[in-house]
Amino acid sequence: MSETLEGKVAIVTGSARGIGRAIALKLANSGANVLISGTNKERTKKASEEIQALTKSEIKYYAGDLSKEENVEEMVDYTIDQWGKIDILVNNAGGGVIMPFLEQTPETLKTTIDRNLWTAVWSCYKVLPHMVKAEYGRIINVGADSVRNGLWEHAAYNAAKGGVHAMTTGLAREFAEGDITVNTVAPPAVDCEALDRIRENRDNELVDKYIGIIPKGRAATEEEVADSVWYLSTDGASFITGQVISVNGGSNML
Repeated sequence: MSETLEGKVAIVTGSARGIGRAIALKLANSGANVLISGTNKERTKKASEEIQALTKSEIKYYAGDLSKEENVEEMVDYTIDQWGKIDILVNNAGGGVIMPFLEQTPETLKTTIDRNLWTAVWSCYKVLPHMVKAEYGRIINVGADSVRNGLWEHAAYNAAKGGVHAMTTGLAREFAEGDITVNTVAPPAVDCEALDRIRENRDNELVDKYIGIIPKGRAATEEEVADSVWYLSTDGASFITGQVISVNGGSNML
């Protein structure tokens, strides 16, 4: 594809590592200036420096808990101060506490909802006014294929990601008259640090079950998720909105 993101400005939340970092790198390689965000300042700063060194784009970073309104407002204000606009918002910040539902605690339940739903809600709420003013915007949420297939030990996580999926359709319809699109990319198990932690802290059998429902016979790569996010960020995807697009190796079809 020849689509580029030259001149665009993107915020990618949760992009200091993993899927988010791959997305940020993909957008930057396509020409977008990118704001990296994470909760750990040193790790986020290091990721921004690494992506800066690998691309010709301008990379900035913001460190803070995006489940808190004031931090999201600060991040958005900083981005506007740096570049004067926000063309693309990728809501990737997340991370669930994956365990049987009745082993969850009030704290782990709140953490899962905060990380995965409130980060996306506040980011959309603070970014959309700038997109409305510009009459242009691309919002891509990173959801979860587990919302559709009821993956083992994902009930609390699905409650949060399911909210993201639902918000996608509501925002897409509300802002459809302008050149603003809102979509979600929903991956299955992804070969990344989060999957490695489940292997280390639990057992390989659980991970094997996650991968076993994928007809392709393997987990997705971070780059495959990033490729889908990139396409939805381009002008070539201007007529795609309100969709939850499965990047799942066939684990759910239609």
